[in-house]
Amino acid sequence: MFPISDPDLSRRSTPYVNIGIIAISGLIFFWELVLGPTDRQLLFYKWGLIADELAHGHSFEVLEGPLGASFDIKSPIPTWGTVFTSMFLHADVLHFVFNMIFLWVFGDNVEDRLGHVKYLLFYLGAGVAAAWAQVAINMDAQVPMIGSSGAIAGVLGGYLLMYPYSQVRTAIFFFFITFVRIPAAWLLGFWILLQFWGGIGDLGPSAQSGGTAYWAHIGGFAAGLLGIAGFKLLVWRDRLWPRRPSPYGFWPPDDRH
Repeated sequence: MFPISDPDLSRRSTPYVNIGIIAISGLIFFWELVLGPTDRQLLFYKWGLIADELAHGHSFEVLEGPLGASFDIKSPIPTWGTVFTSMFLHADVLHFVFNMIFLWVFGDNVEDRLGHVKYLLFYLGAGVAAAWAQVAINMDAQVPMIGSSGAIAGVLGGYLLMYPYSQVRTAIFFFFITFVRIPAAWLLGFWILLQFWGGIGDLGPSAQSGGTAYWAHIGGFAAGLLGIAGFKLLVWRDRLWPRRPSPYGFWPPDDRH
């Protein structure tokens, strides 16, 4: 299943931050494509998040290559900074395209609800929580973790609490392509169940070899849920699970903040 749009929701502001994140990620990914395979790999080691470095304070400076070659992989920034830089790196075209489409579909309305500055802090905070969730699963991993999917998972968790009844236009690929509308609660609930399924299968030695960072997705999603739950209950004085859409639009006039 692949989300395309959420046409029943309307924004009250332009999602400058969401667009900016997508634009910056796009420029960096274009730069990655210009680099050769070796330079791209070195880029990931220098600017990606390495769990062993973050958890144990180790510093990897040299990567041994074939035929006795060695490469400088020392990060030019402090280790904690790679938690943020890793969010803007992507391994390949599919990794980049899938992440950006999810962010485009779900991020704009979360930003509209939170406001630009709060949304940026929310996005980065979810990314930090996602990174630490993955590090906690395997603190000895020496494979760079890259990608914005943990931060985007936080956006999905926030969207679930804000707009559970939103009808998301979704493409389903099964021998042929079918377009359906699925309530966000069902779509995102199914998505996080898949992450748990993958995360359980990824426990143990297999986590050392890289692949999909399922626990980053789970950690980011949980952070998004908790962050928006706090806003709804403490700041907005709103019910945790919103009422169904009214004739006045998704949020009743007296329910807008």
